[in-house]
Amino acid sequence: DTCRNFHCKRGKVCQADNQGKPHCICQDPAACPPTKDYEHVCGTDNKTYDGTCQLFGTKCQLEGTKMGRQLHLDYMGSCKYIPPCTDYEVDQFPLRMRDWLKNILIQYYERDMNTSGILTEKQRNKVKKIYQNDKRLVAGDHPVELLLHDFEKNYHMYVYPVHWQFHQLDQHPVDRLLTHSELAPLRASLVPMEHCITRFFQECDADQDKLVALKEWCHCFGIKE
Repeated sequence: DTCRNFHCKRGKVCQADNQGKPHCICQDPAACPPTKDYEHVCGTDNKTYDGTCQLFGTKCQLEGTKMGRQLHLDYMGSCKYIPPCTDYEVDQFPLRMRDWLKNILIQYYERDMNTSGILTEKQRNKVKKIYQNDKRLVAGDHPVELLLHDFEKNYHMYVYPVHWQFHQLDQHPVDRLLTHSELAPLRASLVPMEHCITRFFQECDADQDKLVALKEWCHCFGIKE
């Protein structure tokens, strides 16, 4: 099977030509495997797709058109009304996001106590101190005033989680710049719960070059140079 080890980007599938050479063609959206309701996704065209296979297959078929360039995965789940993000809400967003990233790392650290795998040894050593210090602020839905006070008082605890998340996303390629595609996994899972995340990332791109640099990312989260 010439297609066995032949990689195609999302939205495309491998097909052998008459000479048996593999090449990539657009996935037929109608040929995508059936999905469950919870696997539905919303595209940036505000249309619900049965799954990512159908979404990216559709995007591939529109390749070279304005509609194709603009179509991306917006968020996980069926399309629904997402309320606009107010100026006040977007100002408070980094407080909740920093706290959430810190809690994610702590959960990974606790899970790794019994079985290794999620964090590297170097990462575990970084998170260990955060974990030990975090007992004074139990994870939960904290008021803005408490989160702001904790960030100012325990600033060092929030720096590493912000850096860690950037490097988790910076994968294709690893260049200290986040593209729309690299941000998508985080954005898409959070939009239904955090309706300000789209505006937040747009405003993080201070120079409007459609890339979020590490410096821009840290600035958005209030991390000093």
